[in-house]
Amino acid sequence: MVFTQRRRLVAPIALMGVAGLALAGCSGDSGGGSSGGGDSDNTVTIYGTIADTEAELLQESWKDFEESSGITIEYESSKEFESQIGIRAQGGNPPDIAIFPQPGLLADLASRDYLAPAPDSVAANVSEYWSEDWAAYGTVDGTLYGAPLMASVKGFIWYQPAKFAEWGVEVPETLDDLMTLTQTIQEKTGKSPWCAGFGSGDATGWPGTDWIEDYVLRQSGPDVYDQWVTNDVKFTDAPIVDAFNSAGEILLNGDYVNAGFGDVQSINSTEFGDPATALVSGDCALHHQASFFDGFIQDAGGTVAEDGDVWAFIMPGEEAGATAVTGGGEIVGAFNSDADTVQVQEYLSSPEWANNRVSLGGVISANNGLDSANASSGILSQSIEILQDPNTTFRFDASDLMPGAVGAGTFWKGMVSWISGSSVADVTEQIESGWPS
Repeated sequence: MVFTQRRRLVAPIALMGVAGLALAGCSGDSGGGSSGGGDSDNTVTIYGTIADTEAELLQESWKDFEESSGITIEYESSKEFESQIGIRAQGGNPPDIAIFPQPGLLADLASRDYLAPAPDSVAANVSEYWSEDWAAYGTVDGTLYGAPLMASVKGFIWYQPAKFAEWGVEVPETLDDLMTLTQTIQEKTGKSPWCAGFGSGDATGWPGTDWIEDYVLRQSGPDVYDQWVTNDVKFTDAPIVDAFNSAGEILLNGDYVNAGFGDVQSINSTEFGDPATALVSGDCALHHQASFFDGFIQDAGGTVAEDGDVWAFIMPGEEAGATAVTGGGEIVGAFNSDADTVQVQEYLSSPEWANNRVSLGGVISANNGLDSANASSGILSQSIEILQDPNTTFRFDASDLMPGAVGAGTFWKGMVSWISGSSVADVTEQIESGWPS
C-alpha cells in the first residue's frame, strides 16, 4: 500500500521526549555533525521511517542519481527511528543523513550540535523551491539544517459525489455550510453522516488531533496556531476550547456519528483506516482525513475521482474562499558535511528528485518545481496545487511540532478521553499538564 503519512503507521512514536531523554546531558558532544569535512567513500547511509513499498519506491527514485554520480545510497528503515536516532547520534554512530518525520525532532538534534547546517547548494534549493513556511520547519535559531522532502495535505473531507447529487447537496464553502450539510444529510437519510476512527494502537487518538488543528487554524488564524504550538496560547485558552467545542458539534453528536460503526465512543475503537470501506459501500457519507487516505480508498475497492466512487474537498474556513490548510511531511538533515553526503542532500532537495519520486506514485511534495501532472491521482494533484499556491497559508501538524510529551502524549490521550465522555475543561487541562516545565 502506498501511503504518504508513514509515521502514522509506525506507532508507537516516542518523539522528542524519548530523544530528549536519550540525549540528556550530552549537549555539545557532537556526533560529527557540524565538524564538516571527512572522508568521501562514495557511500551515503540514510535512516528513516519510510518502510515496505514506500521504501522500495524511495530507493528506485534515486537510482538514476546513483548511476550518474557513482554514489551508492544505503537506506535503512526503522519503526524505532524516533528513539534510535538520538541514541545513535549520542553513540557516535549516526547515519550520514536522516529523514525526520517531525521538525521538532530535527530541531532537538540540531540544537545539540549533532546535525550539520545545510550546505549552500541545499539552502539555495530550499530558497528557490519551497515557501518560507516550509523552509522554517528545517530552520533552527536562524540556521537551515534540513530541506523538506515529501508532504501531505490534511483536512480533506471524503464523500461520494453520486450521493451528493442524489441528496441535492453541494460541497460547503464555509464551516457553517458544513454543519448545514451535516444536518441535511442526517435528515434526508435518517442515519449518521460522519464516520471517524481514532484507533491506531499505542498512537490511538492522533486522528482527533487533526480535527482540533484544522479548527484552530481556520477559526483563530495562523498567529494563534503558531502561539499554540509554542504554548504561548494554552490548551485551556479560548481559541483551543472553541476548536474542541466546534469539533464536538460533530464528533460528540450521536445523530452525526459514527456511521456504520456504532455510537460516539466507537470512534476510539475504530481503526483510522476502517472508514474507507464504509465510504466505498455508502454506509458513511462524510469522513475527515488527510490526502494519504486516497490509498485506503483504493485498497477498499473504490475509485478516487471527481466522477468516481469517492472524492474529497478541503475542510472550509469561516469565510468562503479561505485558503488555510494543515499538513505534514519530512525534513532531510545530515550528520556530516562529506562531499558525497552533500551531493545526496542537494539531489533530494531538487525538483528533479521530487518529480522522479512523485511519478512513481502515492506521494506528493511541496517543492515548487514539481509538476502536479506527475501525481498518481486527482487528489494528490490537487494537493500539490494547494501546496504550490502562493495564497495558501500552510501550517505543519501542530502535534508534530509540540514536545513529544504533549504532541504524542497528552494530546493523543486527551482526544480519547474526550470521546469517552470527559468534559472539554478536564481534557484541555489534562493535555496542558503535559507541557515540560
